[in-house]
Amino acid sequence: MNREERTSVKVVKFVVALLIAIYVLLPFYLLVVNACKAPMAITSDPVSTAGASLSQLAQNIKDVVNNVHFEFWYAFGSSVIITVVSLVLLALFGSMAAWVICRNKTKWSTAIYFIFIASMIIPFQAVMLALISTFRDAGNFVGIAMLRSIPGTIFAYCGFGGAMTVFILVGFIKGIPYELEEAASIDGCAPEAVFFRIIFPLLKPVIVTVTILNGMWIWNDYLLPSLLLGSSSEVKTLPVAIQSFVGSFVVQWNLILAAALLTVTPMIIVFLFAQKQIIAGMVDGAIK
Repeated sequence: MNREERTSVKVVKFVVALLIAIYVLLPFYLLVVNACKAPMAITSDPVSTAGASLSQLAQNIKDVVNNVHFEFWYAFGSSVIITVVSLVLLALFGSMAAWVICRNKTKWSTAIYFIFIASMIIPFQAVMLALISTFRDAGNFVGIAMLRSIPGTIFAYCGFGGAMTVFILVGFIKGIPYELEEAASIDGCAPEAVFFRIIFPLLKPVIVTVTILNGMWIWNDYLLPSLLLGSSSEVKTLPVAIQSFVGSFVVQWNLILAAALLTVTPMIIVFLFAQKQIIAGMVDGAIK
């Protein structure tokens, strides 16, 4: 390939990458621009920047935070609790399950691993109605409210996020030399000590990756909490609380978009600071 052909290939790649970037960033552009507008400016021309201003954005954010129906700080606190607790449980129990599956070379461990993988293929919409009835019956049986409660939502996220967590961690654990565990066992370490003193510290890079991926999903998810918590529940996450700005006759687009901007901003900041760890963890887990 001569120099002109290489230049042409680079130009084509640049154009394709630019088009993909525009396609991906266009929704975020519309979100930011329209969050800076008054309601009439949004409905008249949602694509143009006409009517957008930082002062209007500040006013929209102020109206969102002070809205009694939205209850921003309460919804923010619920989202933080659900996300943080779910991530801690996923990282802890997911790494333990992955270690046991990887080190126990039996038919049962292989079958359980493939069950985890198979569960990733099943769409959530196929089980969401059965999930509600199952959680209702389980709550009545154990005496703990699984619907319209934070514990039930955390339990659901641990179940649906466990498959991907175990899948990525198993790929990483396969690359850890088994001799480290044998040496620790010879020195008198119990299996629990081998895991928490030897294996778990080595999983830090991939656990960071899994935590960030699960965190972005849990924080921004709408369908699962809307089903388990309901729109009339006292417990609301930020995506569910945004629904309070949609009325039967009036849709407050400026407040909806400002609330959506407040909701996605924390995850954007986390991703920008941790994108290297995400890529490195995914590559390590896939290769190993």
